[in-house]
Amino acid sequence: MKNANIVSHSEKETRMIGKNLAMHLIDSSTKKGVLFLEGELGAGKTVFAKGFAEGLGIEENVDSPTFVFIREYYSGKVPFYHFDLYRLKDLEEIDELGFFEYFDRDGFILIEWAEKVKNYIEPSVEIRIEKAGKNKRILSIEILEQGVNINEWTLY
Repeated sequence: MKNANIVSHSEKETRMIGKNLAMHLIDSSTKKGVLFLEGELGAGKTVFAKGFAEGLGIEENVDSPTFVFIREYYSGKVPFYHFDLYRLKDLEEIDELGFFEYFDRDGFILIEWAEKVKNYIEPSVEIRIEKAGKNKRILSIEILEQGVNINEWTLY
């Protein structure tokens, strides 16, 4: 199966799902990919990103790069590039930072607010997080990478 819909009941569970996805991709010999992360403000995108980084073995505190667009981490099993495009007004802003050059590098690129670049980049994984209550979230994860399969039990 290449799709999974998972219900999270807490930030801890959302973070764990992100961590398990990263570990599953590494265990599947996937060392590179582009993850689109979508959801409304406060849905848990950064929480998921923190878990994903943890699953890659990154020990630094992962914060949302809202004001700088990108943070780079090299302490894990593979490099991790965390983009947050919430404040992006036009593509020139990130093009000047070398945004498109990151896609030639090894490692994982996770893009929060990916809908802003959806017409320009092919993702390996699409993750949509929807609020379903105060602490409840529904995570829809679609793997577009060849040879990698997931299911709810893989990630939960």
